Amino acid sequence: MASVVFDASAVIALLRGEPGSERIEPYAGDALISAVNLQEVIKALLVRGVPIHAARQMLDALHLDVRPHTDEDAYAAAALHEATKAHGSGLGDRTCMALAMMESLPAVTTDRAWARLEVEGLKVLVAR
Repeated sequence: MASVVFDASAVIALLRGEPGSERIEPYAGDALISAVNLQEVIKALLVRGVPIHAARQMLDALHLDVRPHTDEDAYAAAALHEATKAHGSGLGDRTCMALAMMESLPAVTTDRAWARLEVEGLKVLVAR
């Protein structure tokens, strides 16, 4: 059973060895991620010139439990708009938050703005 939900920023930081990655690494192999957030990570790798087959290998090595984004997930994420808009949260952010809340797990991110969120039922671990 997973212990956290990864935001795209957490996976990107981990793969690039960015500051905060040492706080994310212990959760590798023990994390959920939404397919929406996975797409964000893949796109970021492609933009940096990583071939898609290499991106798949890098992500497969993390043993992430990828969850689909259903219609119920879409409603749950959209419902977070009002509570998160002042902090600049977008679709991917709300998708991660909603999954974390539905699974009663902390969301791991590198986005410091998440620490200021006041959303009932949302637990956040900011890696930097």
